[in-house]
Amino acid sequence: MRMQEIDVQDYARQLLDARGAEAVVEAAQKACAFEKEGKKEDAEIWRHIEAALKLMRGPHAS
Repeated sequence: MRMQEIDVQDYARQLLDARGAEAVVEAAQKACAFEKEGKKEDAEIWRHIEAALKLMRGPHAS
């Protein structure tokens, strides 16, 4: 199931609000876990969420 861009952005915002700086780490860990399980589509969704979170944090965050 592919997520729409608006859904990715909305979910990323909610995750950022709930987890703060840990949100990017959590998204990356979930993507890795799905990749290890061979669930490519789920991993892609989490990579997309991870990218959205990085954009939301801005250029000064590492």
